[in-house]
Amino acid sequence: MNQLDKELLQIKTKVEEMWTLVDFQLTSGKEALLSSDEELARRVIKSGKKVNAYDIKIDRMCENIFALFNPVAIDLRWVLAILKINSNLERIGDYAESIASMLKEATPPIEPTLLEESRLLKMFEATEAMLRDVRQAFLEENTELARQVIKQDKRLNKIHAKTDKVLMQYFQTNPDNIYQSLKVAGIIRKLERIGDHTTNIAEEIVFYVDAKVVKHKQKKKRNKDKE
Repeated sequence: MNQLDKELLQIKTKVEEMWTLVDFQLTSGKEALLSSDEELARRVIKSGKKVNAYDIKIDRMCENIFALFNPVAIDLRWVLAILKINSNLERIGDYAESIASMLKEATPPIEPTLLEESRLLKMFEATEAMLRDVRQAFLEENTELARQVIKQDKRLNKIHAKTDKVLMQYFQTNPDNIYQSLKVAGIIRKLERIGDHTTNIAEEIVFYVDAKVVKHKQKKKRNKDKE
């Protein structure tokens, strides 16, 4: 293994460590929702600093690759993709942190009927599945799985598109619980954005493995789905 390969492996290790932390933030957010565990929500928020530290570290490591090794072909595509994957992971961590903050504020526990009608748990589960699958696609360089992740984003968009109507109906029958309804609406919006960033990661995997740019084509489809 030459020095460039060793440096690239170190970057991949750091990305995997960061990914584990972001996974923790998202799954713990759902656990905090189900258990009304404020301490767990605080841990998610606190872990945001570590995610930011990884973001800075990985960026610097990639910059060193450009400065010292002048990568070409697939190595160049990989480093370019890692820079964007890193940025998207950091944004996912930010949204997970924001969700944890909302859960802390949405006390007492979110009312069960509101949870069911808003399909918030379905949204959480779909988002977790996307992030889990795109991580597998990254580790295996599996572009077919990455493309499946891109398609999964439609499920989140459909739930999100119905949020306003569903919550408006809930407002009318539960006027005393508007505060929690607004928190649920905010969480759903952030989960939808996590789905978008996960899709961005999947597109970068296709880019560096297959040397194909699918970003703009998929973006047009996603925007059409949201209309």
